[in-house]
Amino acid sequence: MSYILAILPSLLEGAQLTLKIFLWTIVGSIPLGLIVGLGLTSRFVPLKAILKFYVWLMRGTPLLLQLIFVFYGLPLIGHGAFTLERYDAALFAFILNYTAYFAEIFRGGLQSIDRGQYESAKVLRLSYWQTIRKVITPQVLKIVLPSIGNEVINLVKDSSLVYVIGLGDLLRAGNVATSRDVTLVPLILVGVIYLLLTAVLTFILRKLEQHYSYWK
Repeated sequence: MSYILAILPSLLEGAQLTLKIFLWTIVGSIPLGLIVGLGLTSRFVPLKAILKFYVWLMRGTPLLLQLIFVFYGLPLIGHGAFTLERYDAALFAFILNYTAYFAEIFRGGLQSIDRGQYESAKVLRLSYWQTIRKVITPQVLKIVLPSIGNEVINLVKDSSLVYVIGLGDLLRAGNVATSRDVTLVPLILVGVIYLLLTAVLTFILRKLEQHYSYWK
């Protein structure tokens, strides 16, 4: 226990960075994913083609490669003009990546809504954006919530990839302690912390699903 108490502060400090990346990625990628999802259902062909290429690129390449490219590759392309700090580069790559996944989820949800919903809103003289905000989005959220929940849980675990650009997240803190002290205890604690985080998120997501369950 004395050893656990000794290394716990460094692990919790790493967990704090993990949570920051997680929260800001959620805040940035879910609204952007909804916007891109709307664009993917648009009838404006050039916009739809560009967004399809973006989603294909983000989903077709590993997040680890995207992190490396954003942090190490962009400065080479722009001769230093696109240099980002490690934390900013991680957020930029994560938001770009998860926006693409959320966009596909929202696209599926939007396409599952009957066209009669739009026509009824038009009869009621609602504008397009009023229809999206007040009629379509609440229904889409209920449909896509389980899929979004899966991506949210994946995001907690994917955040460990930031070690590749030198950020001191939870997993990196555990690896440092394991290498220094030659024991698996830090990694076991890291696993416990990840399990606790995913358990809390699962509980919150279940509550959200129950909240939207009155739309049958």
